[in-house]
Amino acid sequence: MKEEVKDWWDKAVDDLEKAHILAKNKKYDGAIFYSQQAVEKALKALLIKEKNKLKKIHDLVELGKEANVPEIFLKYCKVLTMAYIYSRYPGVPKEESLDQIAIDFMRYAQEILTWIEKKL
Repeated sequence: MKEEVKDWWDKAVDDLEKAHILAKNKKYDGAIFYSQQAVEKALKALLIKEKNKLKKIHDLVELGKEANVPEIFLKYCKVLTMAYIYSRYPGVPKEESLDQIAIDFMRYAQEILTWIEKKL
């Protein structure tokens, strides 16, 4: 595996691990954020491998389209984009089910990373 691809992939895997650790410790906003970050970095690893270019964007849907991910994963990417609302900004109404959102986000991220790993 090309070194740059490996670096992005390793960071993606590490971010998903962080999401699980944070969720276990009831830090759901952090788990949500790191789930999104894992997918972003994994998509970038795939794009570097397949297209030999790094897109310096954060739009998971655009990255997913560029990487030709299956339609279900584009739907997950759209949902994962909400990570910024749940985890980054003050003043956003608190979700009652942040724990369930974190579980869903981690599952989406795991499914996407599993698919990408087969391509790498």
